[in-house]
Formats: sequence, structure tokens, C-alpha cells
Amino acid sequence: MERVPTPPGDRPEETDASREPAYTARATINEQGVVTEWSEGASRLLGYSPADVVGQPAARLLADADAEADGGAARRLPAGQQRWSGTLALRHRDGRRLERALLAHRWTSTGGNAKWSVVSAVAPDRRTAPDGPLPEWAFAQSPCFQAIFDEDLRLVRANAGMERTLSLTEAEMRGLRLPEIAPDPASDETERRIRAVLETGEAQHASSFVRPAGGDEQVWSTSLDPLRDADGRVRAVCLTAHERTAAGAGRALPDDGFGALIGTTTDASRTAQELADFAVPRIADLAVVDLLEAAPRGGDPSAAAVPGQVTMSRTAVRSVLEGNPESRVPVGGATVYPPLSPPADCLASGRGAVYATTDTAVTRWMAEDPGAAWIGEYGTHSMMVVPLRADGVPLGVVLFSRQQHREPFQQEDLWLAERAAARAAAVIHGSRRQVREHTSTMTLQRSLLPQTLPDQSALEIATRYLPAASEAGVGGDWFDVIPLSGARVALVVGDVVGHGIRASATMGRLRTAVRTLADVDLPPDELLTHLDDLIIHLSADEADRDSSGGIGTTCLYVVYDPVTRRCTLARAGHPPPAVVSPEGSVYLLDVPAGPPLGLGGLPFETVEAELPEGSVLALYTDGLLGAREHDIDEALDTMFAALARPATSLDTVCDRVLTALLTHRPEDDVALLVAKTRALHEDQVVVWDLESDPSVVADARRQATDQLTVWGLEEAAFVTELLVSELVTNAIRYGKPPVQLRLIHEDATLICEVSDGSSTAPHMRRARTFDEGGRGLLLVAQLAQRWGSRPAANGKTIWAEQSLVGF
Repeated sequence: MERVPTPPGDRPEETDASREPAYTARATINEQGVVTEWSEGASRLLGYSPADVVGQPAARLLADADAEADGGAARRLPAGQQRWSGTLALRHRDGRRLERALLAHRWTSTGGNAKWSVVSAVAPDRRTAPDGPLPEWAFAQSPCFQAIFDEDLRLVRANAGMERTLSLTEAEMRGLRLPEIAPDPASDETERRIRAVLETGEAQHASSFVRPAGGDEQVWSTSLDPLRDADGRVRAVCLTAHERTAAGAGRALPDDGFGALIGTTTDASRTAQELADFAVPRIADLAVVDLLEAAPRGGDPSAAAVPGQVTMSRTAVRSVLEGNPESRVPVGGATVYPPLSPPADCLASGRGAVYATTDTAVTRWMAEDPGAAWIGEYGTHSMMVVPLRADGVPLGVVLFSRQQHREPFQQEDLWLAERAAARAAAVIHGSRRQVREHTSTMTLQRSLLPQTLPDQSALEIATRYLPAASEAGVGGDWFDVIPLSGARVALVVGDVVGHGIRASATMGRLRTAVRTLADVDLPPDELLTHLDDLIIHLSADEADRDSSGGIGTTCLYVVYDPVTRRCTLARAGHPPPAVVSPEGSVYLLDVPAGPPLGLGGLPFETVEAELPEGSVLALYTDGLLGAREHDIDEALDTMFAALARPATSLDTVCDRVLTALLTHRPEDDVALLVAKTRALHEDQVVVWDLESDPSVVADARRQATDQLTVWGLEEAAFVTELLVSELVTNAIRYGKPPVQLRLIHEDATLICEVSDGSSTAPHMRRARTFDEGGRGLLLVAQLAQRWGSRPAANGKTIWAEQSLVGF
């Protein structure tokens, strides 16, 4: 990097710290004082990883001895305060005490949850540049001292005016970026323009609404000017802001702003009416909002220019005259604008304009369109037409007129109308996009969830899935039912953190992974360990595209064996299942919680529980209990009461639980899986212990054939003899004692299992022409409908299933 020569005596000493890039340490703390988000900068500052801090009290990070007692800074904040700044002593992971200046903003999400966003700038002192003291030469070029931002977009100087406006001192703001000083969409846009000034060297000008601390929204005109060094290189940006007034009308612009008046809901029609209500009578005597019809499934109209005649839907009208007589088209009706009319030209060009009724464009419109006769009938003398556009997409137009106001529209009025229209357009566009994304996400999620439950006889099953309210977005709750070998069945319920397409896509990937891991018959704790690794990899991929953090999820994995009537379970941060005994008592299975997936390096634990035949298992996601406006114990009691009531079917149980716990559309997804256990009795299962001697193969075939006769399955004897012969022979030849043969007759399925003491997995290979062996497993694969192996605590089991349909 080329630098301006500086005399040796005047050149400041350059240290490693001065070359260190600036960064921001950021954390989010909920109202209970618990850390919920932890940035890379925070880890860099204090040495703690997100896994060390997230979910822990923020007070533990304070160095003061009374930190735990008073709950930290968040507990000291006065009720209702929206911002806090000051210096706190923090404790580094290595024990060092760090005095840091902090700035905290309180904000509330759309779901009503309040959080504190806490930031601290970590940067060298940038007020001295290689060319001399930065503030002196920078402010010398500034037409009005306000604020200076360096090449890293961080504030290095602020004048008294900015301190007074934001009620923050320069020391509290220094080193922070503008959105970190004043979190607001206008700050994001201003920072984007600051970056453009640094890249292009060209000044930027903008108008924005600013809400000073504790004050009302004000309208400001902002100039962003490049500050250059002696070689003409842009080294900083000067931000200058002036409060605006409507000079042409001789009145101040409304100080209540439109931020609190337009876009109070996500409903497009309501937003259009709020725009019209804002304009009349503030700046116009009549306001009409016409929108292009949305594309199918909530999409936006084409972003291409709209030439010629345009048909739109009248969405909102407001007039100073009672009954809105100027509007010949009722709300909801279609209005047609001819080519070259001011509204059609505005929609095509994307630019607003002010007209006098004597202008050629207006007189031609009145002559061509009988629907424009109102202009002359009501004495209109001045008009404005403003486009509704968002993200380059044309949404419609807004027409303003004056007849009672004596002053014609001025450019200041057009500026205000464009700002109000931009606000409304953003909400309307977001509403349509939300509908489209919600529809797409619902379609994706439905395609990823089980469409039908698989055939199996171990469990009677009923399920329910309720997506979250559209405002919250569809989440990543999921469930699955997976048939396993030996007549066993796996039940899975999980919850991916977040909402939208990303959460649903992650859910689909996890469901696929679980099915793959279940197919190799991993124990529940090992299966969750593999899922944990997968989540870590997915989180790393997400971090490359989105600095907001990784992916998190919870999962409960249950395997039920109808032969032994035992459940094997493990969970990763997921609520435990509820059990209803055949006698009607309800309780939660005691399963160690385990950490949520994605933390890495932490163990999961498998437990077993014996369930009598006729027991009911209830698996669910936390949205079922969290939707209730009461504590968790009350929600559990309500669920237990609903489960305990006798019911004729499991569908009735599901509906009863949802009705009891959900009084309105949930803010989070809800997945519920209810299963009633069945058992395979002694007349359906037979077991033989075999000697590890080739001579017992013939006895094994005979015993199997005799049992098939008892079951009335003589027609399956030929295939069964071959399967038993091959599997027993392989166990004796390649395995270890003890050897055991088991036959299971499950409805229309006959299962043949051979277990031995060797953990070596079988491997099917293609035998050559003169090989004496190597064809056994190939023969098993051809004869059986399904076959495979599963590990056991001591050895393995090779199994083969036959379908009895048609026998």
C-alpha cells in the first residue's frame, strides 16, 4: 500500500496493534440474562467459543465479584430502557480482567421475544493516519462537522451535533459501524452508501428518517463526501446531516414519520390503505393506490417495464371529501390506464413526477380516458404520481391530487411521497414474498415428511404435524417411522432450529441421514453421534455463506422390539417421550437428555425400558408444550390428562392432545407421533441354540421345516431350507460360537435369523467359475425379499426376510 511520505520526525511509530484489523465483539442476551448468540469477534476478545457461552448466564463473563449476585449489566437496566452504554470489567478465559466499553440495544422480534444486542469495538486508535492527524485534515474538508468513518466503515470522529442527536459520546461510538451505533434500516442503507463513496470516490446524497434517542422520528438530508489524502486517494468519508423542512410549502415535514403509520401489519391491502391515510390530508387532498395483480402463489409481477395500456386493481382510496367521490372505481375493482397517461408512464419508467392539470400529459389523458373526468369535475390543480417498487419489481402506482390546498405540489412533497411509497412498497413486496416463500417451504416440507406410514405390525401409529403461523414461517420439525430387521421399528422425532426453506432443507438432509444410519442398525447413541458430526459439517458450510451462526437441532431416536417388548432410546436435547401404561398411568421415560446436536465431542447415552403390550408412546417436539401460555409443568399436566383419557383410536388421542394444548395457531411447528405397542408371542417366535459343528446344518433345516408345518407354511419350506442351510453354514464356518437360529412369523413375513459370536460383517462377492464357495450370500440375496446384518453386543446377526403373500 503506497503511503504519503512523512518526515521522519513527524512519523508516528507503527506498532503491531496499529496494523491489527478492527473487529466487533457481538453477543445477544435474552431478558433472563442468558447468552443466546456469540460472534467470532466475541470469541476473539474473551477466548470463549460459542459452545462455552451460549446457554450460560451472561453474568459469568463479568470480572466483578458481585456479578453473579446482581445478574450483570442486563439486570441493572431500568425497566423500559431501550439502550445502555458504559464500561464493564470482563473476565477473559485465561483469567485476565478486561475493561471494555459496551453499547447495548434492546429489540423485540416479531414473535414478541425481547433481546439485548451487545457490541464492543475492538480496534487500534485510527485517529492518526500515515499522512498526519486524521481528524484535523478530514474535518478541515468537511462542510459541516458531523462524523468521520474510516476505510473499515468504523467511526473515528463525531462532532457535538451527532453526540447530541444520538445521546452518545464520541468515546462510546468510536470504533463501531453505523448500524451498530443506531440499528435501523436507514443505517444499513447509509453504510452501503459510505462503502460506495470509498470505492468510487463520488459523493452520495440521501434522505432518511432518523429517530433520536427518546425522541420522535425526524427527516434528515444526508451528504456523504469523500476525504482524500495528499495523493488524492479516498481515505475516509465525512457524513453530514441536516434536518429537512418543506420550504416550498412553508411548513415542517410531519415529525411523527411514516415508520409507525405505514406497514403496521404484513397485509398488502392494509398497508396500501395506511399509505393513503398517511398522505391525506398531510400532503394531498386525494390519494389513490392501484396495484398490479400478484403472480400465482403470492409472487410479484414481472420486473420488466410495463409498456402501453395498464390494468391494475384499486386497492386503497382516501379523500378529504366524504365518501371518496373522486374515485369512480370502487376498492377491489379494476382500473385501466391508457398508454402515455401519467400513471402508465410512471409505472413503465419507475420515476415519480409532479404535474399541473394544464400539462400536456394530463390534458391528453383527460381527453382519451373518460375515467379521468374527475380531474376537472373536482377542481384539481396539481397532481403527483409515484411508483410502488421494491427490489426492482414494479408493484403499482400512487396518485395524489390537490384541489383544496392552494399550493401546488413541490419537489419536497414528491420526495416525501416517494419515501412513504417506498416504505409501503417494501411491506407489500415482503408480504407477497412471504406468501410465496411460505408456500414453497410448505411444499418442500410436505415432500420431505413421510407421505404414508410404512407397513409394520410392531406398532399401531398415528401422527400429526402443524406448521407454524405464516408470520413465523415454517420450521424444521420432523418425524419418521423406519422398519428395522427382526420385526423391530424405529421412531424418530426431531426439531431443526429456525424457520423457512433452510430449516426445512436441513430437516430433509437429517431425515435422509437417519434412514441411512438406521439401515445399518446402529445403536441409538452411535446414530446420534454420527448425526452430531453431520450437523457440525453443515454448520461449517452455513458459516461460509452466513455469518449469523450454525445450524442446531434436537432429536429423539427410539427402537421398539415386539419380541422382547423392550424400547431402546437416546436423545439429543429433545423432550423425553411420554408413556401411557395399559392401566392408564402416564409418565415420562427417564432418558438422559444429552446435548443438542452440533456441539461435538459430548457423549450420548442409550437406555432400555420394557413396555407391556398395549402401552402408548407419545413423541413430540417442544412446540407442543411451548405454545401454551403457562409454564412447562402445567403444559405437561395438560398433556398427561389428555393422554390418560380412554380413546377408541390413536387419531382421537392425537386430536385430543392438540386441542388441549393449542388454543390458537402455534408460533412454532408441532410434530406429534403416538404409537401403541404390540407383541409377538411365543407361538410366533422360535429359537434354537446350535452346536458349532457342520453336522447340525441338517438338523437346523429339519427343525425349521417342522416349525413351518406347525404354522401352516409348508409352501415356504423349500426357500426357507435353503436360507437356513446357507446362513447356518456360514455362521459355523466363518463365525464363532455360540450359534443361534431364530424364526419369526410376522403376519405376511417370515424372518430367518442366525447369530454367532463373531463381529466380522459378511461380505457378498462374485464367485469365479471354479470356486468351491462364495455363492452363499448371493443365493440368500436372490431368495430373500430383504437381507442384511446387524451388530450385537457380542457378535452379529444375519437375517433374511421372505414375503408370504401368495402362499
